[in-house]
Amino acid sequence: MNEAAASPNPEAPRGVRSHARGYLGFLRMAAGRVTRGSPGFWIWTVGLLVVVWFGVDAWAKQVEQGMGVTGMTDHVSWGLYIANFTFLVGLAAGGVMMVIPAYLYRDKDLHETVILGELLAIAAIVMCLLFVVVDLGRPDRALHLVPWIGEFHFPSSLMSWDVIALNGYLLLNAHVCGYLLYKRYRGETPGRGWYLPLVVVGIAWAISIHTVTAFIYCGLGGRPFWNTALMAPRFLTSAFVAGPAFIILILQIARRFGGLTHGEGSIRTLTGILRVTIWINLVMLGSEVFTALYTGGSHAATTHYLYFGHDGKEALVPWMWTSLGAMLLGALILFLPRVDRRRGWLDLACVLVFGGVWIEKGMGLIVPGFVPSALHEWVEYVPTPAEWKITWGIWAGGLLLYTLMLKVALPVMTGQLRQKP
Repeated sequence: MNEAAASPNPEAPRGVRSHARGYLGFLRMAAGRVTRGSPGFWIWTVGLLVVVWFGVDAWAKQVEQGMGVTGMTDHVSWGLYIANFTFLVGLAAGGVMMVIPAYLYRDKDLHETVILGELLAIAAIVMCLLFVVVDLGRPDRALHLVPWIGEFHFPSSLMSWDVIALNGYLLLNAHVCGYLLYKRYRGETPGRGWYLPLVVVGIAWAISIHTVTAFIYCGLGGRPFWNTALMAPRFLTSAFVAGPAFIILILQIARRFGGLTHGEGSIRTLTGILRVTIWINLVMLGSEVFTALYTGGSHAATTHYLYFGHDGKEALVPWMWTSLGAMLLGALILFLPRVDRRRGWLDLACVLVFGGVWIEKGMGLIVPGFVPSALHEWVEYVPTPAEWKITWGIWAGGLLLYTLMLKVALPVMTGQLRQKP
């Protein structure tokens, strides 16, 4: 037998083994990086782990004692968990505001930092999935969302579309980030065919995850507060506020403490985006409020309750005026001349608009959809300490995941970490 015919490509097995060793080496390097750090890193990490522990403990008690430990009732069946889920879907989608200029418009500055937005999307989607699990009551109920195991009801159920959108977006970003970091670590040029088509798909996918979530709400005919054609545009606009605001803060921190030497151009571009999107978000919010309050009618009762209360019931009034004030103040600060170079003012504006959107998209959107109820009963909702512990535990877990990913990504991006030849 011809020896060449018996082994048509003798280099192929060695190539596969080489790549396998390369991937294992990359994973060992990543594991080593996240287990070493400065005292400041360990203080931050241990602090997050403590918050996660309190969250896990509260969740264990919720599983044991039932959803009665929460403030939710038969009248208000979605509360703090779904409020955070809704906001975090937008935060994940907001990362696309770095991807579009970086890849489609070839913005060199953003291209160097775009991976921060993609890693944020991974952490945000993981938190989204965790909030869904804790809202289900028992974790085993999540199996009903798995095709071929539970009743997935695709394509008739919008919830099944949301499951596909969220998990698909998570896988897209995980592949793109992992591949680009691996290639940068090895000092190799990434193959555009391995990631660029997925980046383009990811842009449309990012928009779809928040659009589908909006359709879940506005498609519920029995909840007039959500029955608005502006729901999906408002979701996307607020996502394009929260995402850039958070990434600007991360860029500031990375430049001060993470050894990131570039990012000036990225901050300038994202600040310009934020200046526009925050006012679009405020105009849409004002349009909704004006339409409801000026025209009156039974459907205006929820909006009136949201901002002014109803017969002494005012649980959400402080939330909404705080949100509105924070967004307005942040929007005005963003119009200061050369605010992108006034780092203290820029940080303050980002914190204000981020917090304002968190309230508006969460407690200001989800809870009032149930008040008054479909039977016109006024039952208020106030989160319990157990809900707050679980919520902050999930947020701490997401921030910990993001911190550890940045711990690997930043030195690889800046060239401080390369595979030894």
